[in-house]
Amino acid sequence: QVQLVESGGGLVQAGGSLRLSCTTSGRTFRTEAMAWFRQAPDTEREFVAGILWNGITNYADSVKGRFTISREAVKNTLSLEMNSLKAEDTAVYYCAARDTMGLATTIYGYKYWGQGTQVTVSS
Repeated sequence: QVQLVESGGGLVQAGGSLRLSCTTSGRTFRTEAMAWFRQAPDTEREFVAGILWNGITNYADSVKGRFTISREAVKNTLSLEMNSLKAEDTAVYYCAARDTMGLATTIYGYKYWGQGTQVTVSS
């Protein structure tokens, strides 16, 4: 059974930083793309950042320059370093993994999902 488990969420003041982690089990995602999504109350789940097996990354415009996605295939972990956080970054953050190599920026491209971790940024 494939599981993705996020951790590292919490409450932080605007301008602060958080680091999210996602640990996978039941399968090794060496060549498949992985990503972070987020969902604020009463909004659609949106793409935040994605990374290919070769390290190529893609970011939503709203987080470029502030967030950094990384992965360690050996440890089966995916991370998201979030700096200069803003109140509008408040959301539940989800880790996701594909079944294929290409990067996707919509929820329909991802087969595996974690339960999510809450990030709250106070202004």
